[in-house]
Amino acid sequence: MGVAALDRLDALNHFYSLLSELEKRLGKKRLLSQCDGRLKWPRRGLYFFFEKGETRNNGIDERAVRVGTHAVSKGSRTTLWTRLRTHRGRVSGSHKDGGNHRGSIFRRHLGTAILNREGLKDAYPTWGQGSSAPREIREKEYPIEQRVSHYIRSMPFLWLKVDDEASKHSMRAYLERNAIALLSNYQKLGTVRAIDPPSDNWLGFRCANLVVLKSGWQG
Repeated sequence: MGVAALDRLDALNHFYSLLSELEKRLGKKRLLSQCDGRLKWPRRGLYFFFEKGETRNNGIDERAVRVGTHAVSKGSRTTLWTRLRTHRGRVSGSHKDGGNHRGSIFRRHLGTAILNREGLKDAYPTWGQGSSAPREIREKEYPIEQRVSHYIRSMPFLWLKVDDEASKHSMRAYLERNAIALLSNYQKLGTVRAIDPPSDNWLGFRCANLVVLKSGWQG
């Protein structure tokens, strides 16, 4: 392992120590199945998702599989909770447990991976197509949206308050960009340079997105 890899390992260890401290301050990791808008969410911030069965090299500590934020376009009014709610999907109504994968790349990638894993891609050819879809298409996609909602709601997550203004130059955008760069194993998987690679059964390996496949990251 080269010097650069060792430096990255040190940085990753420090990063995870900060996540551990964050978890202590929040009390525990949460599940979106347990969350609603009545919780005391900061207006803006970052979130860190983990995934069952995904651990660091030590086989104990949970591996972060996604970092995200919101409101990085000037004038955006999206809050941390409204972004998380989009990932979570609906919890009531005629389309309970459904959602909108066209409004969440996180949902889109997970849905694609589920379809590929179960050989259902041809049954849902419209999945991930376009930024919107007519009602009849959304109705057909509803069962997969439900599957995605259930999966995301089972993923523990943490959040960090960073309540700055909406901008691509915001501290949130800076932290998200650099956290992803640190955690990602892009073009390192299968080599000695990979640190905390995904498990062999990681769902993300079924995703069609090449960045996800080559990085071990949900994108």
